Amino acid sequence: MLYAIISEDVANSLERRLAARPDHLARLEALRDEGRLILAGPHPAIDSDNPGDAGFSGSLVVAEFDSLEEAQAWADADPYIIAGVYAKVIVKPFKKVLP
Repeated sequence: MLYAIISEDVANSLERRLAARPDHLARLEALRDEGRLILAGPHPAIDSDNPGDAGFSGSLVVAEFDSLEEAQAWADADPYIIAGVYAKVIVKPFKKVLP
């Protein structure tokens, strides 16, 4: 089943994000290589593809896992959690309808 992992950053997270980004991306790339990643990306803090120093307000990952518990465990082990980037993470089932 698909699960949405919706994360909200702490204030002024950009420096922490940049430091943890290579490990964060490696985990996403592993999901992609397994054919389980539907989409992933950050929410810019301002209305821009490149928010610069404004940074990001959170992230969204939609991926396939065997259970909600597995999705939650994967989210809990994110390098951004360990680095203190995320203030809050919600994991819930997701049903893709379109496209």
